Amino acid sequence: MLKNAINYKINGTSHSHSISIEIEGIPSGKAINFDMLDSFLSRRKASSNSFSTSRKEADNIKFLSGFNGNITNGDKIVAEIENTNKRSNDYDNLKYCPRPSHADFVAYSKYGLDYDVSGGGKFSGRMTALMCVIGGICKQILKNEKNIEVGAYISAIGSLQGKSYKSGVVKDEVLSCPQDVFPLLDSNYKESMFDVILNAKEQGDSIGGIVECCAFNLESGFADTFSDGLESRISSEVFAIPAVKGVEFGDGFNITKMLGSEANDCFFYDADGNVKTNTNHNGGINGGMANGMPLCLAVAFKPTPSISKIQNTVNLKTKENVKIKIEGRHDACIVPRAVVVVEAMVCLALYNAVLCGG
Repeated sequence: MLKNAINYKINGTSHSHSISIEIEGIPSGKAINFDMLDSFLSRRKASSNSFSTSRKEADNIKFLSGFNGNITNGDKIVAEIENTNKRSNDYDNLKYCPRPSHADFVAYSKYGLDYDVSGGGKFSGRMTALMCVIGGICKQILKNEKNIEVGAYISAIGSLQGKSYKSGVVKDEVLSCPQDVFPLLDSNYKESMFDVILNAKEQGDSIGGIVECCAFNLESGFADTFSDGLESRISSEVFAIPAVKGVEFGDGFNITKMLGSEANDCFFYDADGNVKTNTNHNGGINGGMANGMPLCLAVAFKPTPSISKIQNTVNLKTKENVKIKIEGRHDACIVPRAVVVVEAMVCLALYNAVLCGG
């Protein structure tokens, strides 16, 4: 069974007064740069691009406990973010009518018809702001204490594939590109990817994509086996992100098309006497543990379920088949804002591995 040193609980909903996170297990004595944490969180905010939601939130973090100044004190860390830009009436026509591919139907099934689905409730992507709080803290500690660095970027929008780690990882490119609001390893794809998203929006639709993430400077033998292995830890955290439908490491599903002689990452000594592999089909992981190469994974995000096209659904109160048109403010593509969330959850998984014996 997976062992975690750090555990967290997310509270609130998309349209509640505020959302908060309770974090247990962060050791005392860790210095956190709050300005860097704010900058990290700001990467998740809605952008000025026309395909981003018009709901803008300040996302100011208020720490209620867990710190003496900027130093962790070993107590439970409680952080709160206010919801300041709500329009719950946008969802009045959706009462009892679950939106296709949203969590509305399962929420009504579990909590009853009085559950408030405004903004997606507790299933909303709004809650990922709190994931960035815990992941941003872990990211700083990983860099400060282990020199482990993590970066993420967009590799595909719809069927349009951009540059990927599968064509070779350049560390500096990976770590620098997240500073862009639309992070890519090759910015030449930006305009065409914008066109794909805007075309979907103009049709009242949405589109998904792929976020890739790489971690550097993991020592060979880092982590453990089975459920405590890197794939297990990272997948568990990444699948907590709303809209994630797939995770693969290295070449992932494509490795099934290779022969063993093609899929194997053969070893060699580099000029400094370090053991390396000449390929990285396995994404820097063997037996659940790091092998010293960059850890690489890809995360698939489904299209935003909230679209303005008329769709079929049901009215759970009247027991009728009905049609709905979703109003409100929604992203035509959530992928650009999801990049930092993937990065955050990978950092959380890696720091949990450190605290559990590394």
